[in-house]
Amino acid sequence: MSLIDHLTLLTPLDGFAALFLLLCWVGIGWRIEHPSAAKPSVTLLMARYQTDWMVAAITRENRIVDATLLSTLRLGTSFFASTCLLAIGGLLALVGNTQPLETVAEELTATDAPAFVWQVKLLLVVLLLAQAFLKFVWSHRVYGYGTVMLGAIPNDPDTPLTKTRAEQAGALNIRAALNFTRGLRAMYFALGSLAWLLGAVPLIVASAGVCWVLWSREFASTPRGILTRLDG
Repeated sequence: MSLIDHLTLLTPLDGFAALFLLLCWVGIGWRIEHPSAAKPSVTLLMARYQTDWMVAAITRENRIVDATLLSTLRLGTSFFASTCLLAIGGLLALVGNTQPLETVAEELTATDAPAFVWQVKLLLVVLLLAQAFLKFVWSHRVYGYGTVMLGAIPNDPDTPLTKTRAEQAGALNIRAALNFTRGLRAMYFALGSLAWLLGAVPLIVASAGVCWVLWSREFASTPRGILTRLDG
């Protein structure tokens, strides 16, 4: 069978469900990173503190605490990157042998689908995890840039470049945090895309559910209330 013939094994509803997941992923990401001025997301609220943190470091002669905090953030990105690699490896092994998955899925859904259908559904999860991995790796790298820039901040507040270097360090940390958040979002949707194994409708429901979880944490969570209260 050709690739086109294989793709016809998927129903139009499957295609709509996969497209719906991708639209949810892109849509909620755009909304989080481009919120209204009246209701900023947690991601944008925290970005303000990244620059404030680096500016505050100007007056600290000993910046061991700042360097330790950045190292801790880098450890978080490397942990999630490693987790993504392990998950991708396991999924690719399952793509090569879908028999165990077919047996479990058939018991849950009472459907008998060809191996190609299961492989396509698993590959969607793999692609999302690959995107997450790339974002975590880049976040790790940019946090490294931020650490170097922290070391380049002069100790003398009166030096002309001091505030500029601090703002640059803050901007780098903001970019690193943004990519880390994007990686987490991709992981959320990778987990949601596993619902496709149960069918197109479960995938649509899971995609909407992941979207709601991400929206609530960015715009209606307790941490956001704390940040806005303190800012006010």
